[in-house]
Amino acid sequence: MDEVGRRLKAYEGRPAAVAGVGRDPVNAPMIRHWCEAMGDTSPAYRGPDAIAPPTMLQAWTMGGLSGHEGRTGAYDELLALLDESGCTSVVATDCEQEYLRPLRPGDEVTFDAVIESVSDRKATKLGTGYFVTTRMDVRVDGELAGTHRFRILKYAPARRTPPAERPRRPRPVVNRDNAGFWEGVAEHRLLIQRCTGCGTLRHPWLPGCNACGCPDWDTVEASGAGTVYSYVVMHHPPFPAFEPPYAVGLIELAEGVRMVSNVVGVPYDKVRIGLPVRVEFMSYADEGAAEGVLVLPVFRVTEGEA
Repeated sequence: MDEVGRRLKAYEGRPAAVAGVGRDPVNAPMIRHWCEAMGDTSPAYRGPDAIAPPTMLQAWTMGGLSGHEGRTGAYDELLALLDESGCTSVVATDCEQEYLRPLRPGDEVTFDAVIESVSDRKATKLGTGYFVTTRMDVRVDGELAGTHRFRILKYAPARRTPPAERPRRPRPVVNRDNAGFWEGVAEHRLLIQRCTGCGTLRHPWLPGCNACGCPDWDTVEASGAGTVYSYVVMHHPPFPAFEPPYAVGLIELAEGVRMVSNVVGVPYDKVRIGLPVRVEFMSYADEGAAEGVLVLPVFRVTEGEA
């Protein structure tokens, strides 16, 4: 282990937050906003006996822009030490949550956090650095309600050399749940799943209906018309085979479902919410690619609106 690693290891087990208190009790408005954003229509999260979605666990501990009381400073010291060693960049790598009891509106959340582990120095594609894991224990009335582990990589960015040739565009991950969608795309058809139990349309494709739970479904072909529901403009970081800046939109189809894709046909800074668009299937030929031509659905601004 290097000298920096030894100094970092000394932080293992040190508290990062002690006796933290959630800014707000568990409450119905935040649960409603979360469910609307996630598209979760489970009846368990509504009504007089509602519980909070378990995956909201971390939301009840967030301190907002002004932070929260109870921080010990040990985590900030650890990050400063990593900065001094040249590990100036950070990327979140994963989180693990364990749910021990449901949270209900009115529950007052308290929490403690500890720096659980710091890895030895690791070499990654991003650069060399250290994985830092914190564990937060969330309680209600002293009873453990859940545990949240959050892991980051703090690293020194690797020097990058430009590729000798234009990199291939990444291929979508096709599995048994979404294969039908990509088969439709290859045929220049935009297919939407439809539950045969309740008729609910859904996208992205899922193995079962999130409205009624029915596992059976068929498909309908979308008209291709839609509007920009929301969007972001990608400037950084740069990805191989993409040329920033470019617009990525959340498109609301005429059928009511939403999907993410590129918005084309106008400059990136002219994309606006509510802009009418229509699907267009673009082909990308990768020389020597065993998979053949890649076909992707994008959304072009309707002629006359540009």
